[in-house]
Amino acid sequence: MTKPKIQTLFLLSFTAILLGYFMVWLPGPSAGLQLLGFEMGEWTKFFGLGVKRNWFYLPPITLALSLLFFTVGWGNGRFQTWLFRGVAIVVSLLAFPALEDLTGPSQSEYLSRLAAIALVVVVAGLLTLFGERVWLRPASRILIIGAGLVGLILPTLIYWEVRPFVSDLMKLQLGYGPGFWLNLVGHAAIVLLAGWQLAKK
Repeated sequence: MTKPKIQTLFLLSFTAILLGYFMVWLPGPSAGLQLLGFEMGEWTKFFGLGVKRNWFYLPPITLALSLLFFTVGWGNGRFQTWLFRGVAIVVSLLAFPALEDLTGPSQSEYLSRLAAIALVVVVAGLLTLFGERVWLRPASRILIIGAGLVGLILPTLIYWEVRPFVSDLMKLQLGYGPGFWLNLVGHAAIVLLAGWQLAKK
């Protein structure tokens, strides 16, 4: 597989993850109960999940990190470098908690999300300093695989935990929305693509 094709597939995978986060994950019986990816964490606030509900906010973080690691080896003089890294930081902010939550009594539950966003910003800064080094590219693919597995496994696990509970609550058998599948497929694709690139080295 040629390099342009690999890059195109990566871009399609990144797009799938982002679109999936803005599409329906929980296909409820009415529009008000058809929950989008970014709504899942807030809607499950009172389900007793604790900090595990923050797993619903992982896709923008894992996507942001994958976008950053994807730029390893790119020169700082390229506009694409700054575009990807800027988009990565903006995407990570989708996980930012509401201000009332940060000042509320359970603010400790949101610290992991702030730490994840801070990690994205730190990685972006480090790549600005060291990201042009092409010899770091294999390590960056390993990091993409790690981020991809986190974004693939943890949101899926928490959705599997929530879905039966909501089905019982509504007395309906709820399935899986297109956003859930796009997140799953997008993260699986970047894991496979990064693994293929490592195997070809």
